[in-house]
Amino acid sequence: VQLQASGGGLVHAGESLTLSCVASRSVFSGETMGWYRQAPGKQRELVASITSDGITNYVIDTQGRFTISRDNNKNTLYLRMDNLKPEDTAVYYCFSPKAPFYQGTQVTVSS
Repeated sequence: VQLQASGGGLVHAGESLTLSCVASRSVFSGETMGWYRQAPGKQRELVASITSDGITNYVIDTQGRFTISRDNNKNTLYLRMDNLKPEDTAVYYCFSPKAPFYQGTQVTVSS
């Protein structure tokens, strides 16, 4: 497995979660990594990306609630999500341009 996402769960609106994605070195090192999500009945969308030297780009408007980060020593990508809303409910996938999408992690936010 080249990308393994974890950390999802069922939370109430307003709570926080931190997603993690452990990657193999071959698909992580030097690559711009990202988080996608796919809500029920919707297309997969890019949430945020981060370059190998830490430059971040937030594609969807999360109003500052999400923070993407990475630990290059651990080949791990993170997504901190604060003040979660029901509309954040989706399967979250980590992404590397060198690997296909693998199983994501389910985030469910109840109102």
